Amino acid sequence: MTGTVYKSTGSWYTVKTNSGKIYECRIKGKFRIKGIKSTNPVAVGDLVDFKLETNNDQETGVIENIHERRNYIIRKSVNLSKQTHIIASNIDVVFLLITLNNPTTFTTFIDRFLVTAEAYGIKAVLLFNKIDTYNEDELLEIKYLAALYRKIGYECIGISAKKGKNVDKVKAIMKNKVSMFSGHSGVGKSTLVNTIAPGLSLKTAEISDQHQQGLHTTTFAEMFDLNFDAKIIDTPGIKGFGVVDMDKEELGDYFPEFFELKSDCKFNNCLHINEPKCAVKKALDNEEIAWSRYKSYLQILEGEEEHYRKNNYDDE
Repeated sequence: MTGTVYKSTGSWYTVKTNSGKIYECRIKGKFRIKGIKSTNPVAVGDLVDFKLETNNDQETGVIENIHERRNYIIRKSVNLSKQTHIIASNIDVVFLLITLNNPTTFTTFIDRFLVTAEAYGIKAVLLFNKIDTYNEDELLEIKYLAALYRKIGYECIGISAKKGKNVDKVKAIMKNKVSMFSGHSGVGKSTLVNTIAPGLSLKTAEISDQHQQGLHTTTFAEMFDLNFDAKIIDTPGIKGFGVVDMDKEELGDYFPEFFELKSDCKFNNCLHINEPKCAVKKALDNEEIAWSRYKSYLQILEGEEEHYRKNNYDDE
């Protein structure tokens, strides 16, 4: 039998078949996934093959095979074991909720998120929330940011989760897809999800950075079916994506506007810093590329985690 993993509790997995039947399954033996040192071999969103067995009149499943994943997102382990925890797999779209203030979402955070989505191969959509609360100047700032990211090719929607403004547009994107929502604590993730699916009452954990660090608890994701042919993966206590480990040479490939110009650079391994005849630097001088994006690129390249919450477009 084949089904999709909806929930994992570590040793047992809730698997739903195409016909809608639900089985509690465990894993047969040890799964080794090539190239991933993972604490969990099976993740929510996985398509698995399982066989049924009966013990004490109880029918359960044994997972024997995991289908190839289209994509997956990971969280790095907090200890030094270099192991990762796969949060979820086979995600179609991930939404980043952005607020101008209360809390502030800085461009560096947005860019890191987008780089990670590109690296994972997941479509990203930017949702500018709380637009009902902004004054004229703040709305102009939102419009400027949305124009910046639209030019690169990202879909941007201004919404009010509280007032329900443009929530129908979000639902239209979610239809027939597996979605995830991400963003800082306080940006309105739970409000939005509960507006989209009132019956769900998700316990979207708003955990502060302070409490998040050093936690050794494993957080389990769960998938939910919504009543408009959509699925959502809820990941309590996970702050968005873990940034992917990547080579310096490939980072520029995850900035679509840099990647587009890459073939025009003199050197094919150009890092777009001090190299001669660099197409990206030329585009930057001609104001065809946003300075905020280039600054984010340099910060990720240098691994400057402490600049994570710095804004990059104030001094343009």
